[in-house]
Amino acid sequence: MPILTLCKYPGCRKPVPLGAKYCKAHRATGEARDAKFAADRDRRRTERAGSSSARGYGYRWQRLRARILAAHPLCVECEKRGIIKLATDVDHIRPHKGNPFLMWDEENLQPLCHECHSRKTAREDGGFGNGG
Repeated sequence: MPILTLCKYPGCRKPVPLGAKYCKAHRATGEARDAKFAADRDRRRTERAGSSSARGYGYRWQRLRARILAAHPLCVECEKRGIIKLATDVDHIRPHKGNPFLMWDEENLQPLCHECHSRKTAREDGGFGNGG
């Protein structure tokens, strides 16, 4: 018997298999709603902080990021806990806050999985949705 959870569509209480987000009746509208929320979130972030290129994460950063992940493919925080997980993000150990030396210093970079990077960023910035 599969483990069940509830449909995440507002007001719906239908059971769905664990890992599924919406029931059949709400799948299309729920996914469209999620896409709209994601697009709105990205638009607000770009308005608030500028595009990734404007924040210094253009072509040069993408090349450096790719080199770091190729050389160190595992999340260093997960490894400390005995977990083997691929890194997806490259993190500044000390936040650069516009300092070009810290931005490009490879000794200040570490590979992290997305979850560990989000946790660290939230801790440093004072929580998710902190506005900057």
